[in-house]
Amino acid sequence: QVQLVESGGGLVQAGDSLRLSCAASGRTFSGNAMGWFRQAPGKEREFVAAINWSGSITDYADSVKGRFTISRDNTKNTVYLQMSSLKPEDTALYYCALFTGGSSLRFSGGYGYWGQGTQVTVSS
Repeated sequence: QVQLVESGGGLVQAGDSLRLSCAASGRTFSGNAMGWFRQAPGKEREFVAAINWSGSITDYADSVKGRFTISRDNTKNTVYLQMSSLKPEDTALYYCALFTGGSSLRFSGGYGYWGQGTQVTVSS
């Protein structure tokens, strides 16, 4: 079993920055890719960013490319999402997830473990 706990969310103004963290416990996660997804009220969960096991490969949704940065520290079993130039449309519940198998890191179905989420609210 894996437990994922997100933190770092909050209420910020447009243009501000936030760093989300996701701490993993219960098993070694250094061999797995990790992803961040988000879900806004009334909308489906969407892919935000993903990172491979070593941190050498990253992928981003077009909507956040150039503004968000995903990283990981395998010595701390933690993955991060640095968010800059935040916009009101970034407001959502942000989830981290551990990839357990599948054809694409962008597909939520490939992630077998999910955190409870951390709320990010960006005011205009």
